[in-house]
Amino acid sequence: MNLGKKIVELRKQKDYSRDALGKIVGTSGAVIGRYERNEITPSVEIAKNIASALEVSLDFLVGSTKQEIDKATLNRVQEVTKLSPKEKELVFEFLDAFITKAKVKSALM
Repeated sequence: MNLGKKIVELRKQKDYSRDALGKIVGTSGAVIGRYERNEITPSVEIAKNIASALEVSLDFLVGSTKQEIDKATLNRVQEVTKLSPKEKELVFEFLDAFITKAKVKSALM
């Protein structure tokens, strides 16, 4: 999916008009429309603002990854990176156990 289509899809999911998104990111609705039609490409700064407003990572917005990471998850990951190595290991052990349990449960259903 190209950048323009991704912006349209995410904007509609948030129920933002072009004008509303433009106001949030510091441009106009008309310019947002041009991004959506792939007539122009946003600067890195504006793309970063669009990603933030739509609560996705910049990588997801520009198609570098297919994995959408919502803002709440990203904030949690950032908090984990601030922990001590021992605390991080405990978090990862818990996550690994939970993921394994979820996979087993899914396989049995």
